[in-house]
Amino acid sequence: MPFHPTALAFVALYGAGFVGARLGLPHAPPFAFLALRFAIAASLLAILAKLFAAPWPSQVREYRHIANAGFLTVGVFSAGVFYSIALGLAPAASALIIALQPILIAVAAPSLLGECIGQHRWPGLLLGLAGVFLVLREGIGEQATTMLPVMLSVVALLGLSAGNLYQKSRCKTMHPFSGGAIQCAVCAAACLIASLFSEDMPITWTGEFVVALLWMAVVVSVGAVSLLVILIRDGEVSRVAGLFYLVPVSAAICAWLLFDQQIGPAQWLGIGIAACGVALANRR
Repeated sequence: MPFHPTALAFVALYGAGFVGARLGLPHAPPFAFLALRFAIAASLLAILAKLFAAPWPSQVREYRHIANAGFLTVGVFSAGVFYSIALGLAPAASALIIALQPILIAVAAPSLLGECIGQHRWPGLLLGLAGVFLVLREGIGEQATTMLPVMLSVVALLGLSAGNLYQKSRCKTMHPFSGGAIQCAVCAAACLIASLFSEDMPITWTGEFVVALLWMAVVVSVGAVSLLVILIRDGEVSRVAGLFYLVPVSAAICAWLLFDQQIGPAQWLGIGIAACGVALANRR
């Protein structure tokens, strides 16, 4: 599963989201940016659900479970990461905090979902974390002056982990398009309310912002998140979590290709180590 085409596509698209955040945040406050992103994504996913005749939930309880999972996995995670970076935390430091997710899932999945985490997988999880550290270590020194941005990234980590576990447990029949539309609509409403009550910075509608907004809405919220739904539905959530070691790697490669942000020898070594760790942690 770690190097299955669906998994590789998810890693590539999800990692590219950091590029969109870097382009868009200078032109809009985080909650306003996210509200627009999720509103566009919800509309596109609803259209796709209509075109592909995707089934919608038949009970109110199913809507509630899908909304709860989306609020945690998509909303809390995105808001925590965006605001931590907007308040001064280095993207690399935020990504390293999020990279703790596979270990957190590996600890929680056996008791909450009954998934078996074999002893042979722990070396792979630790190896993957070491690889991520090598990839990101040059950017970790750019620290914020307060603990608030760090805590917001921790909140994002907890939201992502709890949401993945909740989705695997309660949303087993969720369709990526109809379910994704519900989740993005809930997150758009939550972010809009938060923006109205906490932000007063205007949005600057530059070409760069429009590109970033469409990139985050279409590539990440529709493309990557739909693939994540499929991976969680069809596999063990603890194995899917291991893929998040490769997301910062994908982000680093995207920054190298698009912004000429150089990757040193130690970082290339870290990329190789992270890939080996994911492969080891997910082998059967």
